[in-house]
Amino acid sequence: MKNPGKIDYERSSTLLGILVVLVAVVTLEVGSLFQYYHTRLLVEKEAYRRAQDNIDRVEQDFALVVDLVESAVHNNLRIARNLVNDPEALWDLTGEILEDNPMVYGSAVALVEKCFAPYSHREGDTIRRVQLGTREYDYENQEWFQKALETGEKGYWSEPYFDEGGGNKLMTTYSVPVYDSHGKVAAVLTSDVDLDWISDRLSSVDEYPYALKMLVSQSGNIMATSPPNVGITRMNIVELSAQMEDGKEFEEVNRAILAGVEGDRQVRINGEKYHVFYDRMHKTGWAMSISISDEDIYSEVSNMNRRVIGIHLLGILMLIVILLVTFYNQRKLMVVNEKKGRMDSELQVASGIQMSMVPKVFPPFPERKDLDIYADLIPAKEVGGDLYDYFIRDERLYFCIGDVSGKGVPASLIMSVTRSLFRMVSNHETSPQRIVTAMNRNLVEMNVNDMFVTCFCGVLDLNTGHLRYCNAGHNAPLLLTSAESAQMPVIPNIPLGIMDGLPFAEQEVDLASGDTLFLYTDGLNEAEDNLHNQFGMERVLQAVERDQTAEIQVQHMLKSVQNFVGKAPQSDDLTLLVIRYMNDKPMETTERHLILHNNIQQIPQLAEFVELIGGLAHLDASLVMSLNLALEEAVTNVILYAYPEGSDGLVDIEAVIRKDQLRFVISDSGKPFDPTAAPEADITLGVDDRPIGGLGIFLVRNIMDDVRYERTDGKNILTMTKNLL
Repeated sequence: MKNPGKIDYERSSTLLGILVVLVAVVTLEVGSLFQYYHTRLLVEKEAYRRAQDNIDRVEQDFALVVDLVESAVHNNLRIARNLVNDPEALWDLTGEILEDNPMVYGSAVALVEKCFAPYSHREGDTIRRVQLGTREYDYENQEWFQKALETGEKGYWSEPYFDEGGGNKLMTTYSVPVYDSHGKVAAVLTSDVDLDWISDRLSSVDEYPYALKMLVSQSGNIMATSPPNVGITRMNIVELSAQMEDGKEFEEVNRAILAGVEGDRQVRINGEKYHVFYDRMHKTGWAMSISISDEDIYSEVSNMNRRVIGIHLLGILMLIVILLVTFYNQRKLMVVNEKKGRMDSELQVASGIQMSMVPKVFPPFPERKDLDIYADLIPAKEVGGDLYDYFIRDERLYFCIGDVSGKGVPASLIMSVTRSLFRMVSNHETSPQRIVTAMNRNLVEMNVNDMFVTCFCGVLDLNTGHLRYCNAGHNAPLLLTSAESAQMPVIPNIPLGIMDGLPFAEQEVDLASGDTLFLYTDGLNEAEDNLHNQFGMERVLQAVERDQTAEIQVQHMLKSVQNFVGKAPQSDDLTLLVIRYMNDKPMETTERHLILHNNIQQIPQLAEFVELIGGLAHLDASLVMSLNLALEEAVTNVILYAYPEGSDGLVDIEAVIRKDQLRFVISDSGKPFDPTAAPEADITLGVDDRPIGGLGIFLVRNIMDDVRYERTDGKNILTMTKNLL
C-alpha cells in the first residue's frame, strides 16, 4: 500500500514543476518579445547612422575629386589662353592634364570662333586623341559648352550624359570659358569624370548586401547606381518612380531629394518595405540616396530571434528533463551535493590558475628606478573576466587592462585567451593600434558565445616618457600629474571580439617624471552599496592620491570603495593597475605617429600630420611644405604599389623629433618594394625624351638629407632624415 503522504508530496511536486515550466515559458517569451522590439528600434537607428555615415564618406570623397578636377581646369586656364592662337599646341595641353590628374577621364579645349576642339581621353592604359570639331559631334550645341559660356569663370558641372563620338562613356563634365588677352571668350576648357568610377565608389560603401545606392544630379538625373544598372543611370528619378508598381510613394522622396534636404522615408517597392535615406552633397549640389529593404535591415534581428526561440525551446526542454529527473531521482540528491562540492573545489583550483596568469609579484622590476607598478584583481565570483598584464621589451613597457563581458567560467576563459593574445602579439609589435587590431581579429574568429572584451593597451617608452595607447571600449584611465588628476582623452573605439575589419584609432601623450597612470575596470566606478548607489567617477577622482607610491594608491582606492560599499555583495570584478613614470632625465626626443589605410583618399591627413610635426620642431612654413611633398610622394608610392589592388593594409608613419634632426620612418606589411632602387632621373632631358618614373624619389632625395630602405620582419621600412642644424 502506497504512503498517502508520499503520494501528496509527489502530486505537489508535479504541480509545482508544471507551474515552474509555465512561468518559465511565459517569462522567456515576454522577455523575448520585449528584447526583439527594442532590438529592432536599435537596429533601425543603427541603419540610419550607417547610411548617413556612408553618405558623408562618399560626399567627402566626391568633394575631393571635384576639387581635383576643378583645380586641373583652373590651373591650366592661363596655359590655354596662351595657346588659343596655336590650336595644334592644344593637343599637348589636354594630354598633360590627363597625365597630371589621374581622376580626369578626358579633357578638351573647344574653340569658339573656329570649329576645332582637340580632345584627349583615357583608353585602357593609353591616351587617345579625338577632334570633336565635326558636324556629327556639333560640340557648340553640347550642354557643357553652352552652359560654360553662360556661367563664366565659376565653371559648370554638366548633367550626366553618354559622350558618343568623344569619350564614349557615361560621364559628367566640368567646363570653364577661356578668355583671350582682350577679355573675349576664345574657348572652353573641360575635364571629364567617368561615372563608372562613381559607381565603383558607391559599390565600395560598406552597406547592406542588397541596398540600392544612387547618385542624383541637381535636376534629378541618375548619375550612377550600385549595383550598376545601365537602364536606370540614363533616367530621371521622376521617370524611375513612374515605372514602379508603388511609384507614387516615391513622389515625396523625389521632392525632398530635388529640394536638397536630408532625411529618410519608408516606402514600398513591389510590395516590400524599404527605408530610403538621402542627403544633398553641398560641394556639387548632387544628392545620394540609399534604399535598404526591411529584410536587409532586420535580417540579423530575425536570425537572432529565431536562435533565441530555439534556445528557449531547448531551455524549456532541458527544464522539463531536469524536473523529471528530479522527481524520479530524489535519492540521488546526496550524489548531486557531492558533485557540487567537487565542482566548488574545481572552481577554487580554476581561480588559483587564473590568478597565477596575471603578474602578482611587486615590485615587478626592483632593479629599475624609473618605474613603479602595482596592481590588484578582485573577482566577484570564484573566477572572473578582468585581466591586466605588463612586461618590458627594448626599453618599452607594454601593458594592458581589460574586462570581459559577463562573469564566471566563460568570462575567465576569454580572459585567459585575451591575456595570451596580448603577450603573443606585443612580443613582435610596437604599435598599440596593431596589437589591438590583431587581438580583435583573433577574438572574432574564436568567439562563439558573442562575448566581447573592453581593453586599454599602451606602450610607454621608458627613455623618453612617450606613451602610445589604443582604447577598445574601455574606461578612460586617469592621468595624475603634479598639477591635476583627470581622465585621459581617449577615442573609445569598439570593444574586442565584436566585428573584424573596423579601424582602431591610436593616440599618444608625453609623460613627465612623477606622472602616474591609474587604470581600472568598471568594477570600480560601478561598485554598488546596499541601495544600488554607484561609487561613480566623482568619488574615484576624490579618492586618488597623486604623490604616493603605486601600492599606496591602489590600497587607498580599495579601502575607499570598501567603505562606500559596506556589506553589499561585490557586483562585478574589480581591477586596479597603477603605473608611475619616474625617469627624471628623459632623452630629449619627441615622437608622433600616424597610421593610414592604403587608400589614396587618406592622403589629406598627411598634411595635417606634417604641419603638427613642423609646429613641434619650430620649422618655417617653406620647410614644412617641402617635407610634406617628400612625405606625400613616399606614402603615395606605398599606397599604390605595396598592397595588391582591392586589399586593405596599413601604412605606419613615425616622426622622431630631435634638436638637430628630424626622422620619418614609413613602414608597411605589403610586398617588397624599394623606391630607392629607381634610377636617378635626368631632369636635363625634355618631357618626351625622359623615361617615365624616377622623379618622385629624385624629389625626396633633394628634400631630405638621407633616404634609406630595408626589408625587416616582413615589412618595408623607408627612413628619411632631415638635418635641422
